[in-house]
Amino acid sequence: VQLQASGGGLVPPGGSLRLSCTLSGFTLADHAVGWFRRAPGKEREEVAYISNSTPRTLYADSVKGRFTAYGDNGENTLYLQMNDLKPEDTAVYYCAAPISAIVGGTYYGMKYWGKGTLVTVSS
Repeated sequence: VQLQASGGGLVPPGGSLRLSCTLSGFTLADHAVGWFRRAPGKEREEVAYISNSTPRTLYADSVKGRFTAYGDNGENTLYLQMNDLKPEDTAVYYCAAPISAIVGGTYYGMKYWGKGTLVTVSS
């Protein structure tokens, strides 16, 4: 099983990026998956959850209304569209799966992690 995140880069505040997470050996349509991030000097943070069941998506309060997670089952790829980026969004972003439970906003069950892609929001 491999997850490969890509799409990070340097973007000015207010800009947009779309991250991709390509899955191999693992079927996106059959599992809940998620996006996480780790900012410099901070703990890992859950960003977004996506599933083919209810709820389909969940987002951290810090990104609601700005980020959208979605999947392409045909391409077996997970995406994170990030709009109106802020300097505090600067972090390494990871995709991980499967997510078997969410308790108090914390995701559990992830066995597989991508290597991460760096997003830097700066003017």
